[in-house]
Amino acid sequence: MTDKRISRETGPALRVARIAAPLLEDMGFRLVRARMAGKDLQVMAERPDGTLTIDDCVAISRALSPLLDVEDPVAGAYNLEVSSPGVARPLVRPEDFETWAGHVAKIEMMTPIGGRRRFRGVLEGYDEASNEVRLYLPAEKADGEKGQPDVLVGLDFDDIAQARLVMTDDLLAQAAAAPGRGRSPTARRWTRPEAAERPTRPEAGED
Repeated sequence: MTDKRISRETGPALRVARIAAPLLEDMGFRLVRARMAGKDLQVMAERPDGTLTIDDCVAISRALSPLLDVEDPVAGAYNLEVSSPGVARPLVRPEDFETWAGHVAKIEMMTPIGGRRRFRGVLEGYDEASNEVRLYLPAEKADGEKGQPDVLVGLDFDDIAQARLVMTDDLLAQAAAAPGRGRSPTARRWTRPEAAERPTRPEAGED
């Protein structure tokens, strides 16, 4: 199965993602996403088996920080935060939709389908032949009537804007039963103690 990723980063987060992805791969990890939240630069990562320990977070931060200092993808001061996906995690690779089949997910599309962009239902998985994520929707949400069987729909993977698991009792139970896989209710997170100071960039026309 391909390792393509739903990547919707823009601006500084996109520049960071391009720096972080190959580094993480060399370290035996993979990028889930990068994003800016105020002055917090959040880099979410995991091992191919879905695990990530606090020691992993520290190792990633220590390896990534010097590269960010050199490449300078973010103007001004920021806090670098490295974390695991947690339980209500983003779904970004085809295998994520396979791994979490049977659980509830929210998926937002880039292009409306039948006038709607947002879908919530039970994951059936990913079909490589059609490049579709399969999702069971309640009948009343798929032009049917309440009480009728759920309807299986296919969503183009390449047109997904974002997708994530929905916190449910079943999801929490699975997380509790497999703590060694890094699926604890609280994401593992490590923040570099001090914000990275960046020199102020001169405006155009300044000496």
